[in-house]
Amino acid sequence: MASYLPFLSIVVIFGVGVVVVSGAVSCPPSDRDALLAFRSALSEPYLGIFSSWTGRDCCSRWYGVSCDPTTGRVADLTLRGESEDPILARAGRTSGLMSGRISEAVCRLERLTTLVVADWKQIGGAIPPCIPSSLPLLRILDLPGNRLSGPIPADLGRLSRLTVLNLADNLVSGPIPRSLPSLSSLMHLDLSGNKISGPIPTNLGDLKMLSRALLARNQISGPIPASIGRLSRLADLDLAGNRISGSIPADLGSMPVLSSLYLDGNRISGNIPAAILESKGLGILNLSSNAIAGEIPDVFDASSYFMVLDLANNRLTGHVPRTLASAAYVGHLDLSHNRLCGPIPTGAPFDHLEAASFADNDCLCGFPLGKCA
Repeated sequence: MASYLPFLSIVVIFGVGVVVVSGAVSCPPSDRDALLAFRSALSEPYLGIFSSWTGRDCCSRWYGVSCDPTTGRVADLTLRGESEDPILARAGRTSGLMSGRISEAVCRLERLTTLVVADWKQIGGAIPPCIPSSLPLLRILDLPGNRLSGPIPADLGRLSRLTVLNLADNLVSGPIPRSLPSLSSLMHLDLSGNKISGPIPTNLGDLKMLSRALLARNQISGPIPASIGRLSRLADLDLAGNRISGSIPADLGSMPVLSSLYLDGNRISGNIPAAILESKGLGILNLSSNAIAGEIPDVFDASSYFMVLDLANNRLTGHVPRTLASAAYVGHLDLSHNRLCGPIPTGAPFDHLEAASFADNDCLCGFPLGKCA
């Protein structure tokens, strides 16, 4: 049997000139066998996306497979069940349907940098626990929109080059691994829409490159770690729909690029830190459906710009802040279902709001509610 040769080069000498002719790089049999074992654990009867997985060279026209042009090793494996994919578009489908599991054979592709198996609806089983130890070059692990279950591998933090971790909208359970803050290159974290429980690691702030942290719609409990306030690149933080308790760390208000903060639907108590409302970059703030008490800090000014400011369904007392009238812009404002009292300030943004924004408080009055006595 012929051995695997990634390059075939012929050197021809004409006088003083040298011409090098190189043959195409093909994948090694070990990578081809690993891909076929990966395929055997999946069933896709409608689109035939694996019909191209034939022949000896998996680097040549195998759907979703890309290889390193220098070594011939499989570098990217990308299978998306989305409507944008041309195969799905030609079939007239808006989403894919693939069942089975992600085989541990994928861990034999040890030069893999990208693993995407996204939005196939019926792929189940566990995330292969061999991934952290076997795929040291992995940069993207993108497995959303399936039915993956079981825990996140405990030693995930070994993937020092990982920039994207997306496990959203699966059935993943268990805790956030303590090793996760060791992912020093991580930029995008999405664990939303699972059954993850337990606390957020206290040292999550060690993820210095993180720009998005989406952990909504899980069963996460415990406090918001103060270390998150050290994430100088974090633009979006979504912890909505969990069981988070304790108070809001004031340091979240000093994060330089934080633009959206969703903490709604938790068990958060204490007061609203003034620094949160004074944040100049924060344009979306949703603290609704918690147990937050005290007065709303009256700290708005001409640089305040909120597309969404939702403080509904809490235990807030006192007046509607008068300085809100000086804000540059407030789009959606909801202060309903609290214990606020007194006259609603006049002028923008109050002149374009509906009564529902102030409903079910103790004794608010003025437009758009009834006149004050």
